[in-house]
Formats: sequence, C-alpha cells, structure tokens
Amino acid sequence: MAIFVYDTMAGRKVKFEPRHEGKVGIYACGPTVYNYIHLGNARPIVVFDSIRRYFKYAGYDVTYVQNFTDVDDKIINRANEEGIAPGEVAEKYIAAYFEDVQELNVLPADYHPRVTEHMPDIIALVEKLIERGVAYEVNGDVYFAVEKFADYGKLSGRDLDDMLAGARVQIGDQKRNPMDFAVWKAAKPGEPYWESPWGKGRPGWHIECSAMSRKYLGDGFDIHGGGADLIFPHHENEIAQAEAATGCCFARHWLHNGFITVNDEKMSKSLGNFFLLRDILEKFPGDVVRFFLLNTHYRSPIDFDDEKLQVAAKSLSRIRNAYGLLNEAVKAGGGQDAAATEHLAAATATLQTAFAAAMDDDFNTALAIAAIFDYTKVLNSYAKAADLAALNDAKAALDAIDGVIACIKPKARAGGDSLTPKLMELIIAIRQQARANKDWATADQIRDELKKLGIVLEDGADAVHWKLAD
Repeated sequence: MAIFVYDTMAGRKVKFEPRHEGKVGIYACGPTVYNYIHLGNARPIVVFDSIRRYFKYAGYDVTYVQNFTDVDDKIINRANEEGIAPGEVAEKYIAAYFEDVQELNVLPADYHPRVTEHMPDIIALVEKLIERGVAYEVNGDVYFAVEKFADYGKLSGRDLDDMLAGARVQIGDQKRNPMDFAVWKAAKPGEPYWESPWGKGRPGWHIECSAMSRKYLGDGFDIHGGGADLIFPHHENEIAQAEAATGCCFARHWLHNGFITVNDEKMSKSLGNFFLLRDILEKFPGDVVRFFLLNTHYRSPIDFDDEKLQVAAKSLSRIRNAYGLLNEAVKAGGGQDAAATEHLAAATATLQTAFAAAMDDDFNTALAIAAIFDYTKVLNSYAKAADLAALNDAKAALDAIDGVIACIKPKARAGGDSLTPKLMELIIAIRQQARANKDWATADQIRDELKKLGIVLEDGADAVHWKLAD
C-alpha cells in the first residue's frame, strides 16, 4: 500500500514518491546547541524518529540525517555568559542532547553533521552562488539576492512583492535589498572564524543545512523536515540557495510538525513559557513523554501540562499491562481454546492492517495508537486461552509495531531484562511466604502499600499477578 504525506510545498497530501525505489533519504533540522533542549525541540526529534522507524517497518532502506548547529550568535553569547569557549558550549549541549533523547528512545541518526566540520562544503556552495550571480559580497559579508530566485516564497506561500512592500532597509545596512539574507558573515572581534575567499568569517544559519543535506543525501532527496516555525525563513532560504546553485530540485517532500502550546500559546524561549525536557524527565519517564507526543497527529498542536502527561502515563500502563499478560501467556505455553485462538488471530491481522493504514496516511500515530488500544481489549480477554502459535504471532506483531512507537515495551536494564518485573517477583514471593505462615497482617500490608504506589495485586487460583492501576 502507498504511503501518503502532507507536503507543505503542495499544501495537501500527496503520494510519497521516493527518488530511488525502496530507499528513502530524510534530513531533519536539529537544534542550535546553546542550551538543553525543551519539549518544543523534542517534538520534531520524536516525530521524525517515528517516521524514520516506520519507513524501516515498511521495508525501506533509510538514510537519516539530523544536524547540529554548533556555531551561532546564541552559542557565542552563551559562551560569554559562562566564560568558556564557544566550542565548549557546543560540546556540552550536544552531549546533553544525546542523554536527553536517549530517554525518549530516539535512535541516533545515521549522520549527525556539525557545521564546524563542514566549512569546505559551505564555502564551496557560497562560491557557486556568487559564480551564478545570485549572491554578492560586501566588506566580507556575502548575501543571497532573493530577487534573483524567481520561485522565492514557494514553500511558505509568501509573495516576494508583498514581503518587499513591508520591508525596510536599516541605517548602515549594506544589503542591496532588505529581503536579502546573509550566507557568510564577516568575523567580529572575539568571535570564532574560518578563512574564506571573502576574509575571516562564519556561515549564515540557512546555508549550513543546504550544504550538509546535499552532502549526505544528494540533490532531490526524499524528505526534508522540521518544526512549522522553520518553514519561513529557514526552509524557504534553504530551497532558494540550493536550487539557485544547482538548478535542481532540492527536496522532493517537505514535512513540518505542529507547535506545542501552553495555555494555547506557542511554547517558546522568547515567551518564557518553555519547559526543559530534562526537567520534565525528572517527573515522568521518557517513554511516557514519547507516548504523550505520539498520541497526537504530528501536524496538530499539542497543549502541554502535567495533568495530560499523567493521563498519558495511565494510558500507556494499560497497553503495557496487556503486553505483560501476552508475555505471561507465551511463557506458560498457551492454552487450547479454539474460539480464543480464532479471536486472537483475527484481531492480530486487524491490528497490523489498521496500524499500517494509519501510518500510511501521513504517519497518523494517534490513530495507530488507537488501534493498539483496541487490540489490548482482545489480549485481556483471550490471551490466556489462545494457543501458542497465535500468541507468538501476536507478540511478533506487537514487537514490530513497537519498533515504530518505541514505548510499549519497558526499557531493558543492564543484564538484558527489566528490573521492575524481577523486583515484583521478589515482593510477591515475600508476601506469599507471609501468607503461608498465616501472617495475614504483613501480607495485607504489602498488598495495600503496593496499591498506594499504583500497583495492583490479583490473587489467582494458581499464581499472583500484578499490574499498574488504571
């Protein structure tokens, strides 16, 4: 079945058409590393991680690139504040980035290019723009001449004449046109710089992504993505630079995720209403945060507060309880109820079809998760009685789906197993010993204290089972 994506350039859903059959190249804009990432930064990271994972699930060979902007005015300012070199600031927050996103079960990209490692590529692209007459140098600064690119505004839907009508040239501005933007900046005293044909300097923000995406994915790669706030000017300028320099299509499809809001206002550092991811992770596990983000379609806004994360935690626990029940049934060797087996087998096939249909329709993770919820009801009803073949098929299907959603299975600990189940086995064994000794007070105390912690014990005829409270 074909995959359809909402292409910002087209303004509608279109059939995904890869450049090379069976392969997909994705470039997602990464953070400027001058601070810890906030929840708004985390959303595109999780979104494009899930998109990348789904393409693999669907059988594609995926090359995924996500950059770091490691030289920028914000990094220089932070370095001055902290009294360290800009490079140390970048290294500090790149390391923190990997620590944080690992908690969200985000896979490392195939390539994580840094601006400072790609100066020759950036300088070569700027030279080509000057050679083609679409960029010009003034006193060591190089600007892109937007009027030289006839399609400027095609991604954002903005009209250049309208933009020019509202623009003003600032006093002392050396640009020929107020809409022109810098592709190379002359170095100021005390700033990091690189040697170039135009003197000492550093790249503008937009040119770096044009250069790095083309280096790793080539011209006309499949998907370029990021947050909706990057549509203009960042992605618009990326297109202008790349296509003016090469005459080729820059990226075939453009995907953008919606904003995270707080009290219906966009979460942003400028508004002061942003929440650092690592602060959130002190209160909620990373897989709950990931589940919260994926439980809304990536193009829709998400309004954030702790209560919504608490709801997400309870919802995820219901899925995990059913997954745990399935694992127990597999370990027990399954049952022999033909009707239960038939129900489970049919539901597994329905889950796989519904999951693929949801994800094929512009990566609708919210609908995909709804299909998983429907499936858990069947697991709760029939897993214990179904035969082993049907149970193994069910587990294989859920494990493959979790390869995309990446938060259904509890995280593995050192030693290759989950710590929590082992601890619960120990606690249950202690309680069972108390009951065998007719120490009902201790047995009841263990049950009641676990309930306060959100863990419910169910005393069965043959064994004691535990689950997280709904």
